[in-house]
This record gives sequence, structure tokens and C-alpha cells, in this order.
Amino acid sequence: MIRRLFAVAALLPSLTLAQDQHAEKVRRVLDAVPLVDGHNDLPWYIRADYQRAPMDVESYDLRRPTEGNTDLARLRQGRVGGQFWSVYVPGDYRDSGYARVQLEQIEIARRVIAKYPEALQLALTAQDVWTAHGAGRIGSLIGMEGGHVIENSLGALRAYYDLGARYMTLTHNVTLDWADAAVDSARHGGLTRFGEEVVREMNRLGMLVDLSHVSPGTMSDALRVSEAPVIFSHSSARALTDVPRNVPDSILARLPANGGVVMVTFVPGFISRVIVDHNARRRAQLSDATRRTGGDTATVARAMAQWDAANPAPKATLSQVADHIEHVRTVAGVDHVGLGSDFDGTGNDLPVGLEDVSTFPALLVELSRRGWSEQDLRKLAGENVLRAFTSAERIAARLRRERAPSTATIEQLDRKRAS
Repeated sequence: MIRRLFAVAALLPSLTLAQDQHAEKVRRVLDAVPLVDGHNDLPWYIRADYQRAPMDVESYDLRRPTEGNTDLARLRQGRVGGQFWSVYVPGDYRDSGYARVQLEQIEIARRVIAKYPEALQLALTAQDVWTAHGAGRIGSLIGMEGGHVIENSLGALRAYYDLGARYMTLTHNVTLDWADAAVDSARHGGLTRFGEEVVREMNRLGMLVDLSHVSPGTMSDALRVSEAPVIFSHSSARALTDVPRNVPDSILARLPANGGVVMVTFVPGFISRVIVDHNARRRAQLSDATRRTGGDTATVARAMAQWDAANPAPKATLSQVADHIEHVRTVAGVDHVGLGSDFDGTGNDLPVGLEDVSTFPALLVELSRRGWSEQDLRKLAGENVLRAFTSAERIAARLRRERAPSTATIEQLDRKRAS
């Protein structure tokens, strides 16, 4: 036993040295390349800050430790160099006015960026991100989550672009009049003709087409129609975790021809098959308890409390996120994978080792340990998505010379009234 302890002790310096070598490699990578995260929901987190002051950018002070996943100190520790701030609007907000809420969310995001000039810098182009990174700031981009906010208007789409939106997720969780969502009914089989026109107009603007949240049919149609690279701002691999929000291998295999990028997310229910199975068992237990008790709320709550005590929820891990990244690389290639955390959009029950924005380097260290080269880590960290964005800008410059802004309507193209 004593001999074994001495042997382990003798190994510790070499193990520490190896870990330090991986950390040093990651430091070199992030010195050279901005780490770009595809999705952070801080603007909605601020909007919904009911405990203190909802929508109050001034009261949610990023110069101090925050309750969420994001503040300036942790962004620096995480070496974040480019951030798509999500300006999310729930798909069931129709009665509140999608456009009104979207404008408010863009305004919140822009106020956040303006409030911290020492750390954040508005980015409208890929070059802006590189420039901000060179100045020691985070190139701050705006991404709209859910095409319902254009209210079936290409003019509204162009107005959002003028306000700074640089990607639009075609759907959120609700199927639109022109596009099917991943977790809602597939009414169209993908994109309608108007949906295809939305993609073409996004190409003309230089706005990235984001295919997170959409159905496989919508993914396929968008890949067929888009002249520019697409992105998945926060999705993972369906082959590893079979949930509708993840990307099938059949779509991953088409990314090289398009030039697009899957930005792998950290959402536990998208990256851990064990969590998915646990949640399915819990739903079945809840259904059974409801049936047995006739729906008595107090009795059902007691039954579920007992079940939860006997069946503690599993935790996702950093290693599982790395598995999804490696799967995307295997199927699509190393030029087509990036990072899309969904921090401040999925609660605080995050993967062990990836609890907040400070932890990005730990994920790169894990991949380095698995054999990723500096060149590959640079691509993952930011080069891939910035290359896709640059390509979209170049294609947009050509398309703007070739065609005028589209005036097509959903009534004209789909020959029906929007619902």
C-alpha cells in the first residue's frame, strides 16, 4: 500500500505539468482568437428580474457578482471575446405584441453593451469582433431568437437588421405561419414559399440564418435555399441525445457544402441521455400519480416529493459537452463546430464544470487533453463562426447589387391569409 502511494505521488508532478501544458495551449489560442459564444440570454434575464427591478439595466450591475451566469469578472475569467446576446421573445406573446417586446429586448441589449464600454463593444460585422478582441473588449453581437417577431413582414426583418440584429433563429418553440418548429406540430413540412423568401432576404441583408429550435424539415429546406452559411446558435448532436432540439447526423453531413456551423450548447437536457431518461421516468410517474389520485394536487405533490427523494436528478458534465463537440467534428468536420452555451437561459442547474461564463477555458482544456490541436481549438473557439459570418457578409454584398429588397408577402407566396 505504501509503495502504491509513493508511486502515485511520483506521478503527480508529471500530471500537473501535462495539465499546465494544456492550459498554456488554451491560453495561446484565446490570446490569438476571440472565443465567440453563440447564445447568452442575459437581456431576457434582466427583463425578468422580478425580485428587484424588471427591465432595469442599471440595477442589474455586471461590475458586481450577479445571481445569474454572467458578469464582467467571470466573462474575463472565461476569456470571452465575442458574444451573441440573445434578444428572445416567447412565441406565446402574440397578445403582448411580438414587435413591441422585440424592440424592448434589442433596447435592453444595446443599453447593456453601452453601459460597460471598458468591457463590451457593439459589433455589427465579423471584423468588429476581431477589432474588439484586439482592444481587450468583448465584441457584442445581437441575435434574435424566433422569427415570429417579424410578424410575417420582410420590412420588419430589414428594420431589425438596421437596429443591429445579426442572426435570427427562424423559429423558437412555436410553429409559425411559414416555418415548422422542432417541438411543435409540423404543419408545413419545413419552410413555406414565404419562409424560403425570408431566408433569401436574410442572405441579402447579411443576417445569419439560425436553425436552432427548428424542425429537421425546416433545417433541410433552409440548407437547400440559403446561399450563405447557416448557424445553429445553441444545439447539440441528436445521435448522442435524441431530443428534437438537437441536430440529426443527416443535417450535420450537409454542413460542409453549406459552410455552416453547429454551436454546441451546454443545456443539460440536450447533452445528457441519462437526464433525458430520468425526465421521461419522472413524467411517467407524475402521470401515474395524477391518475391514481384523481388529480388531487396535494397528494400528487407528496407522491412526487417521495419519488424525487428516491430518484435524485442526475447531473450533466463538461465531458458530455465535449462528447457532443467531438461528434459534430466527426460527422461535419472540424470547420463546422463552435460553442453556444445558452447561459442565463437554462437556469443554474448546468453541467458540472460549466456552471457559468468563467468556465469556457476548462472545456477547451478537456478537448486539448483529448488530442485537439491548437489549430482545431482556434476553429472551435471562434474562427469557424467568424468565417461563416464573413462569408455571409460577402455574399450579401453581391446579392444587394443583384436584387432589390423583397416586397413579397405571405398572402402572395403562400396563397392564404396568415393565421
